[in-house]
Amino acid sequence: MARDSDDRRPLRLDEGVRLAAVVSTYHHELTGTMAASARATLLAAGLAETNWLEVLVPGAFELPLVAQTLLDRRDLDAVLCFGLVLKGETEHDRYISQAVAQALMQLGLASQKPCLFGLLTCPTLAHAEARARVEAEGGLDKGAEVARAAIGTLTALRNARRELGTAEISS
Repeated sequence: MARDSDDRRPLRLDEGVRLAAVVSTYHHELTGTMAASARATLLAAGLAETNWLEVLVPGAFELPLVAQTLLDRRDLDAVLCFGLVLKGETEHDRYISQAVAQALMQLGLASQKPCLFGLLTCPTLAHAEARARVEAEGGLDKGAEVARAAIGTLTALRNARRELGTAEISS
């Protein structure tokens, strides 16, 4: 997900949009923080409380399978995925991160629905904490960033699918 110029214009979701999150329980204190921040951002953008579904999975590697099941549902418009892979003594982090990133991208393309990447790939737990922490606590607030990307992508897809006229690509 590309970082914008920190444009904080209020984003709005279309009425009736339904979203889901797949959240890893590995370091849930961080992944849960990201999911909660994403949810708060989406609620502020007009998401109805009842139009949010959250599913827990054991780790990052399980994100794509559950995301696929959710993307197959006709009643959901997008899926946000939150996980954490820490650098270890081996290269497992690289293999897991690459596999998950590729799988989530392919799921989005195949389903033609946004499948958002909220997987932190950090060298240390301290780096992950800084990225997961909400902005009000001095963090980078990756959860809110993923939520804004979801809103922007849904808006861009709606505009791209218009039959006539000029599509407005910016949200």
